[in-house]
Amino acid sequence: MVQAGWRPTVDNYLGRVTKPRILEAVREAKGEASAGLIDHLKKADMAKEAERLLENSVWLPEPLRLFDPASAPAEQEREVGPLPEFLSDDEDRDVAADEDRPQLDAAE
Repeated sequence: MVQAGWRPTVDNYLGRVTKPRILEAVREAKGEASAGLIDHLKKADMAKEAERLLENSVWLPEPLRLFDPASAPAEQEREVGPLPEFLSDDEDRDVAADEDRPQLDAAE
């Protein structure tokens, strides 16, 4: 999105979210000191200043961020043991089990 030219502005993001979200955006992109510069402002003024602070950053709101597989914890690969007997596809076992069962005659 950043490469396509999207930037957080008052009109497209900063004016539509809460003050804590604005501060969070500035904190993530520019650090705690920059967020401290605007934390006392009213929302409209905070959004304008946040737009100015975020102008040359590559910050994106979380829903617009791409998933980075390198940052995700790797799944541990483990050896899978054999299936339990009741899930096995062994047809011979099924035939043998059927032969051991007593056959019931239907009542007349």
